[in-house]
Amino acid sequence: MDNEQYLTVTALTQYLKRKFDVDPYLGHVYLMGEISNFRMRPNAHQYFSLKDDKAKISAIMFKSNFSKVKFQPEEGMKVLVKGRISLYEPSGSYQIYVESMEPDGLGALYLAFEQLKKKLAAQGVFDLPKKSIPQFPKRIAVVTSQSGAVIHDIMTTVARRYPIVQIVLYPAQVQGQEAAPTIVKQLKRINEDGNYDTIIIGRGGGSIEDLWPFNEEVVAQAIVQSKIPVISSVGHETDTTIADLVADLRAATPTAAAELATPVLRDVLVHLQDLNTRLYNAQTKIIGNYKDKVDSLAQNVFLQHPERIYEVYLQKVDYLQDKLRQNFSNSLNRSKTELIQYANRLVQASPRDQIYSYANQVNRLYQILINNVNKIINKNRNVFNSEVATLDSLSPLKTLSRGYAIPTSKSGKVLKNVTDYQVDQEVDLKVKNGNVKLITKEVSEDGNG
Repeated sequence: MDNEQYLTVTALTQYLKRKFDVDPYLGHVYLMGEISNFRMRPNAHQYFSLKDDKAKISAIMFKSNFSKVKFQPEEGMKVLVKGRISLYEPSGSYQIYVESMEPDGLGALYLAFEQLKKKLAAQGVFDLPKKSIPQFPKRIAVVTSQSGAVIHDIMTTVARRYPIVQIVLYPAQVQGQEAAPTIVKQLKRINEDGNYDTIIIGRGGGSIEDLWPFNEEVVAQAIVQSKIPVISSVGHETDTTIADLVADLRAATPTAAAELATPVLRDVLVHLQDLNTRLYNAQTKIIGNYKDKVDSLAQNVFLQHPERIYEVYLQKVDYLQDKLRQNFSNSLNRSKTELIQYANRLVQASPRDQIYSYANQVNRLYQILINNVNKIINKNRNVFNSEVATLDSLSPLKTLSRGYAIPTSKSGKVLKNVTDYQVDQEVDLKVKNGNVKLITKEVSEDGNG
């Protein structure tokens, strides 16, 4: 069989891919299924599967299409997708290229709203302390559409209630894809300027799609990060957005926002006048009370005759001085008596006689000691003289005095025997009164040994 009848895998795959691509039924496919094998890849293409009870198909959604999805896909979520079917040549598997995705059952925007609300709640954003709205603002920044009715309502209400405040409009888109970035940009500008007391952010009513920019996470984070308190007024009273939940104060309408941001100047002036009157009356009453008190004190006899105050104290000082002198004299007498008593007791207990007695005893013992020492010295002197006499009788010098001599060699050795001598040897001869040097001429030994 000719090999030309056989196709390569690549050729077959390319043929099948073309069949998929040119089939009009596979170019626009609407599928309902459950998301499987989904792992969120930030800012990238998303790969997952769609399945039902009996089948499964691979799916890919490029990041340009995925960025338009308002909710967060999750594992096991049932969705409705629109796309095209094609074949992936390297693996030879077919898959759906998803162009749009909607949740099955709930609306996509409603689901995205609930997901963001749950996320912010987990982060504790809703539990953060709310900043207080200044009671008497000087400047208020308004973030809304330049051509909408919101800014007109706010300016009309403020002009009626509190015309001395300055309203500054920071125009922003409040609907569409570019709305959220412009709202965030204007909030940052207001905080960078820093000379505002309050921010009002909002727009008129509409559908959830129209109000969606105020449900974007970037707008919520910008409101939370604002150092200036924010009043949110989005939609009608029944509409609730994420911006309403994170703002420091929510108003049902733009008019209500203006009323919450400003007091009524007329009421403030009336209140100030009332406070002024109350202050004047209170001061007048206090001054009157002090005046009455001064008048009462002025009638006091001691203030009219202040010298009487000191009369009592002068008498008391004299009394205390006399008492002090008496106490001092009594204390001095008691101390003098005690001193005399102690002196008498000291004389009676004087150690002088004992000192004389001990001194005589010491002298007596000293004499006994001297006598005993002299006796011991004399006794030892006699013994010493006796020992010296005995030693002297045994001294060689005593023998020399009888005519004997002691021969020694140069080294000092005593020559006792004949064998200690040599011929021509120098010999030192010790005699009674000096030394004699001799030279040996002859050495002989007698027979006595």
